[in-house]
Amino acid sequence: MGNEYVEGNYAPVRTEHTVTELKATGRIPEYLDGRYVRNGPNPIADVDPDAYHWFMGDGMVHGVRIRDGRAEWYRNRWVRTSRMRMAAGEISRPPNHRAGVELYGANTNVIRHAGHDLALVEGGIASYELDHELDTMGPWDFGGTLPGGYTAHPKADPVTGELHAVTHYFGQGNRVRYSVIGTDGRARRTVDIQVPGMPMMHDFSLTEKYVVLYDLPVTFDARQAARIAVPRPLRPLRPAAALVLSALVGRVRVPDPIAAMVGARMRANENLPFRWNPRHQARIGLMPREGGSSDVRWFEVEPCYVFHTLNAHDAGDTVVLDVVRHPRMFVKDLHGPNEGTAALHRWTVHPAAGKVVEARLDDRPQEFPRVDDRVVGRPHRYGYAMGALTGAIPTDAVLKHDLRAGTVTSRALGRGKEAGEFVFVPSRPDAAEDEGVLMGFVYDATTGHSDLVLLDAATLETVATVGLPVRVPHGFHGNWLATGS
Repeated sequence: MGNEYVEGNYAPVRTEHTVTELKATGRIPEYLDGRYVRNGPNPIADVDPDAYHWFMGDGMVHGVRIRDGRAEWYRNRWVRTSRMRMAAGEISRPPNHRAGVELYGANTNVIRHAGHDLALVEGGIASYELDHELDTMGPWDFGGTLPGGYTAHPKADPVTGELHAVTHYFGQGNRVRYSVIGTDGRARRTVDIQVPGMPMMHDFSLTEKYVVLYDLPVTFDARQAARIAVPRPLRPLRPAAALVLSALVGRVRVPDPIAAMVGARMRANENLPFRWNPRHQARIGLMPREGGSSDVRWFEVEPCYVFHTLNAHDAGDTVVLDVVRHPRMFVKDLHGPNEGTAALHRWTVHPAAGKVVEARLDDRPQEFPRVDDRVVGRPHRYGYAMGALTGAIPTDAVLKHDLRAGTVTSRALGRGKEAGEFVFVPSRPDAAEDEGVLMGFVYDATTGHSDLVLLDAATLETVATVGLPVRVPHGFHGNWLATGS
């Protein structure tokens, strides 16, 4: 079987660029003052296509600076983790730091919090701070208050400004960590939540009342980890290694030498020790924001997987969760998220009745859902998503969901175009949820280059296009980092 995640616009670029002469068509709104920055995997060294998993590439951030109606620059920079620097020959061995392990690079998201631009990745792996021009400043552990790694999908409460997150890491046993980072950039609260089986919790949801956990049947697989950790010449030792890992994971914290060994081999093989586990019950957990592990209430759902949530909110005595639901994950395809149609679903949790009611909101294949950040955890009307074939294989479509009217608008960007995630930027602080622009990178297969495209969020018509003289490979998540935020 081939590996599409090393071909076409998934293939890595090999050069860091600084481009200061950018041509825009249309009119860039004057209210935009900041940087659009997006992260994604971009291996610095050659990879084995048979083994490479898309999630494992070294992180590379791509950014465009916009001010006074102009696009001032485009930059792309590798996130210089110690492992990336070793591969580049810049250092001989990784230095010690407390920000988390480096099983792979910080390749998944870029956010700004408390004045710090942070490249993030899930799995309890180290975060890195970037400067204004996207160069790496070093590992980040929130001022020493949150050692041991972080996650790719924190949620900023739009009222308090605090940053909430749920972190999973296979070396920490049968628990995940909920954390709250204050507006000063330091951890205010951490809670260890008991979750057997070490599920891969890529995302979570936040409401005004609850932290919402998605305990779904993609879990740490000891046999897969043993195949990764034990080299082929020592194959007879793999069953014993799997037994040791099975005995440890989910019961106690995995000793650092074993976790480091698995991590080093994962990095060498570019693979993940997580697989679909049909024996693991799919369920949703509600924990009061100021609660603890014993306060979590669990509600069973049909087997599936969720990489990304659109939003969530409290609705009277129920909790409404809008998510992109995959029917399964990592059963046969171990290169990326490519097993079945991912569609927008709504789970309505009824705590009093102890049940969850599920409804499909849209049949169109899609991923990378986004909502106006000002309504995170609150009732929302609009949501935006990238059209997809399966998993994260993009089409040329950008979708707008009107969840109040129950309608969907689809904008086709044109033949040969491949859209990435689009983010919403309001035109002013009190603007409506679709009063502003959507922005994201779009690859044009006919030219081999990419553009930063700005759409009117109300109509999905093109407002402006910033042409880039380079290709931006398909990646994960980005954000608009407004000047002064």
